[in-house]
Amino acid sequence: SLLNWVKRLIRVRRKHPVFGRGTIEFLLPENDKILAFIREDGDEALLCANNLSRFVQAAELDLRRFAGCVPIELYGETRFPTIGELPYLLAFAPHGFYWFRLARA
Repeated sequence: SLLNWVKRLIRVRRKHPVFGRGTIEFLLPENDKILAFIREDGDEALLCANNLSRFVQAAELDLRRFAGCVPIELYGETRFPTIGELPYLLAFAPHGFYWFRLARA
C-alpha cells in the first residue's frame, strides 16, 4: 500500500542522517528534467537522482571522483555497476528516483 511504501522510505531516510546534514553538491546533467545531487558527511556519500518529468528520461552523470565506488540503491539494497571514468548512465521511469549509497569497492 502507499502508506507502507512511505513508511519504508521514511525508515530508509532515518537510517542515513546524511540526507539532512553534511555537504550538498548539485550535479548538472545535460537533461534538465533530472535533478541530481550528492550528499556527503564524513565517510558516507549518497547520490540522489530524480526525474521531474512525467515521461521516461535518461541522464549521464559526471561521477568521476567516485570512480571505483559501487552505487547501492537504498530501498532494495541493489548493487549497480561500478562507477568508472566515463559518465554514469541512468534511466528513469516517469517521476522515478534513485537513492544510492556510494560504497568503496
